[in-house]
Amino acid sequence: MREKITGTIRKAILVKEALLTDSDLLDKTEEAIRIISEALKGRRRVLFCGNGGSAADAQHLAAELSGKFYLDRTALNAEAINLNIPFLTAVSNDYDYSYSFARYLEGAAAPGDVLLLLSTSGTSPNIVRAARYASAAGIRTIALTGATGGDLLSLADITLRIPSADTPRIQEAHMLLGHVICEEVEQRIFGKNDG
Repeated sequence: MREKITGTIRKAILVKEALLTDSDLLDKTEEAIRIISEALKGRRRVLFCGNGGSAADAQHLAAELSGKFYLDRTALNAEAINLNIPFLTAVSNDYDYSYSFARYLEGAAAPGDVLLLLSTSGTSPNIVRAARYASAAGIRTIALTGATGGDLLSLADITLRIPSADTPRIQEAHMLLGHVICEEVEQRIFGKNDG
């Protein structure tokens, strides 16, 4: 039992260590921070979406921006679009679940907004359809995926690919990068944190 626990922890550490040496990923993370910061400074919205555990991660990261990360400051316009259950179930019933997030974007997003798509596979039909809609509507897209990037690799403006095929390890790394992004965005907009 102990070996299984420590083995899992080691695997998680190895994935995170791989992030440190992936210069392409680090460059793209810096670009994502710049795009999100500029959008929020320009009074645009930052929207997040995901399915399952990635939906919870989307909600968590949106709350870091709309609430606070480290600094006591004004709220930022960030929202997880997977939270409106009546809307999602109505669209899924009346149309198709693959249309759910794109339909939400039709009513809630505008050119200049930013959409963060969380998908370990990069192939979830509703996430891919949202990315296609966003691109056509002038909404910047940042995808957080696993190693291959899936369909999002060619659809998103920026794809942050975690070097793993193991879903839990990918999701852990998504949260790490998400926290890095939220911290840096907050500091760029409101000033440095001394903590």
